[in-house]
Amino acid sequence: MSWFLLCLSWFVVSLVSVYLLDLLAHARRRLPPGPLPLPLIGSLHLLGSQPHRSLALLAKTHGPLMSLRLGAVTTVVVSSPAVAREILQKQDSVFATRSVNDAVRGHAARNSVPFLPHASPRWRALRKIMATELFAPHRLDALQGLRSDKVSELAAHVGLLARQGAAVDVGRVAFATSLNLLSRTIFSVDLTSLDDHGGSKGFQVLVAEIMETAGSPNVSDFLPALAGVDLQGLRRRLERMFARLHLVFDAQVDERLRARDGDGTGKKKDGDDDFLDVLLDIAAREGDGKDGLDRDTLRSLFTDLFSAGSDTSSSTVEWAMVELLRSPSSMAKAHNELARVIASGTNISESDIERLPYLQAVVKETFRLHPPVPLLLPRQAQATVSVAGYTVPRGAQVLVNVWAMGRDEAVWHEPERFAPERFLGRAVDYRGGDFELIPFGAGRRICPGLPLAIRMVHLILGTLLHRFRWRLPVDVETSGIDMGEKFGVTLTKAVPISAMATPI
Repeated sequence: MSWFLLCLSWFVVSLVSVYLLDLLAHARRRLPPGPLPLPLIGSLHLLGSQPHRSLALLAKTHGPLMSLRLGAVTTVVVSSPAVAREILQKQDSVFATRSVNDAVRGHAARNSVPFLPHASPRWRALRKIMATELFAPHRLDALQGLRSDKVSELAAHVGLLARQGAAVDVGRVAFATSLNLLSRTIFSVDLTSLDDHGGSKGFQVLVAEIMETAGSPNVSDFLPALAGVDLQGLRRRLERMFARLHLVFDAQVDERLRARDGDGTGKKKDGDDDFLDVLLDIAAREGDGKDGLDRDTLRSLFTDLFSAGSDTSSSTVEWAMVELLRSPSSMAKAHNELARVIASGTNISESDIERLPYLQAVVKETFRLHPPVPLLLPRQAQATVSVAGYTVPRGAQVLVNVWAMGRDEAVWHEPERFAPERFLGRAVDYRGGDFELIPFGAGRRICPGLPLAIRMVHLILGTLLHRFRWRLPVDVETSGIDMGEKFGVTLTKAVPISAMATPI
């Protein structure tokens, strides 16, 4: 018994000693201020199920540059535009590397543009292809007709539901349309149907599960020594999900290759190549070099585009509609602008967007209150540097809390209120130059799909508002809209919104 007590005492003393030494080392390293960590778990207990909100609340106490120990990982959290500019612009080269979580490590290590090391030839080659071939203005302009067909189908489908007196699941129709806008641009085919009995719900659930799983707290990330055993099974689960997506993409590539072999031209009619044709042409020119576009690279590229593009765009449209339904005056202003600029009964086109400043302001205000990726994708310091008078050590994980920045009282008047008017006559952009509003990130790691995403969001939201008037079902109007959030890589609405449409 005495031997047991002696061992136990030794263990407790050792644990306390290590803990106190860690606190002393923290103070000497001049890390940014933060909550006092507990032994082993650090500050994990403070995150809860809504980390973006928990971290924003902690920042009110500890400041816009805050450090936490999450398990064994030193994490630095940025919560103000000024500090974000320091990290993402002034010292971008130090913080441009992603901190890759264990669940996506297998996918990311191969060909994923969001996670590949920024200095690697592979990352530079893929980013160049995306910038010059996939998302270049002339490429997007050439495929406007395909996307125009999709918003016509959206209007027709919502019109049918309106005539039937059925509520419209805004998130679902926005997701199906976003998915088809993407698939039309990339493959020139639809991957789903707006019909309630079609496959969009299954695809939407799959993408939502991917984003939720990829963003779930994982013991492997906080205690890297345990990563090899994948205790929560998140890595294995995610790989199975990716494999389901790859089957869809492989079918499209195989079908296109057969068609190209059949006609011998390698080109679509009228020279209107879609993204898949462009990629296959590049692959044919480059051959099988190590930086070439092999099948695995195409799978990873399509996985990134579809998992991120469809979910974030549809979520933004849904949050915008929710805020407009809660603000009748804003809804009326959006309707009036559309009626003034675009003829009744006609569809909004991508070229109309620049003539719709209030619609643009609605989208910006939605990005401010409901950023698609509330903590952006985490970064990792590649050197020990000084930021705002504090030390950020090499290897530290860096989170940029854009959700907190959008509700910063020092930047925004009445930050909790939905007020698109705040952006009228105010030159605030979301393309990475104005750090008050960076839903797509900034610096060399800014989202490469931004040009297409912006067109899609405005096109879908503008179509819903121009062709229909909207009201809440009686039961929702009585009880109020549930504004709960579901946290993952993306921030989606926990309870989908359904609304009644009336054709204009």
